[in-house]
Amino acid sequence: MIRLMIADDHAIVRSGLRQLLSLAPDIEVRAEAVDGAQVLEGLRRELPDLLLLDVNMPGLSGADLITRVKSHWPTLPILVLSMHNEGQVAARVLKAGASGYVTKDSEMEVLLGAIRKVAGGGKYIVPELAEKLVFDMSLSSDQAPHQNLSDRELEVFRLLVAGLGVNEIAAQLCISNKTVSTHKTRLLEKLNLGSTAELVRYAMQHGLL
Repeated sequence: MIRLMIADDHAIVRSGLRQLLSLAPDIEVRAEAVDGAQVLEGLRRELPDLLLLDVNMPGLSGADLITRVKSHWPTLPILVLSMHNEGQVAARVLKAGASGYVTKDSEMEVLLGAIRKVAGGGKYIVPELAEKLVFDMSLSSDQAPHQNLSDRELEVFRLLVAGLGVNEIAAQLCISNKTVSTHKTRLLEKLNLGSTAELVRYAMQHGLL
């Protein structure tokens, strides 16, 4: 039996996953978490066989959370379940210590196969994303400016180009307005841009919308 912890800040997603996974005879959902703090707290209470993790949650999340988890529980397999199908996001979490990456638009059979493989000590990444990673690695070593953004800066970047304001981003990420403003300033500096409008144009040019 594969004992799972599901970490996702959307209740509907957790409920749907729990119901679907309950149909698998060899998988049992033992715990749930809505943010990084709950993930760490839950792992201290009971260590599952696999952590099924969303990369975009309030507070500590993404590669930073994976690094923290692996520092305490280095043998715990982590399978990322994300809405992002970009090579850059996958590369970061895999580098941080995740053993697999599945996108939320994958078929249930794909997710079940990934869970079983990663829980068994293997690695898994959806084929279309694996192709992107290989293609990106085959290109010039020169990185696009946005690839130098931190995970949180990239998260703020996405929300800004989606049309959210500083206050809305702060509420969604559960951080202060000042922190969001700081991230915005830093990412604009790193991208050598001067406004949100230029940020949107940059996102369009690099296929990040």
